[in-house]
Amino acid sequence: MTSEFVITFAQEAIKTTILVSLPVLLIGLGVGLVISIFQAVTQIHEMTLTFVPKILAILLGLLVFGSWMLELLTRFTINTIEQIPLYIR
Repeated sequence: MTSEFVITFAQEAIKTTILVSLPVLLIGLGVGLVISIFQAVTQIHEMTLTFVPKILAILLGLLVFGSWMLELLTRFTINTIEQIPLYIR
């Protein structure tokens, strides 16, 4: 196992992690921004108002992007398992 291999594997793992988490995080960020603008405009500063819409939006995002996320993780896992003989060298 060379240092080049370890760096490449770590880069691929980080890239996969970012790609899988990005849709859900962006949805949460967008909904949070919209709610905070709504709260600033209406001067309603209820802390619990942000949680329910964010949770619902994130669940909807998981329903929409879940198959793509699972496919990406499956491809990474299969690729990693198939290369185990190369790791041993």
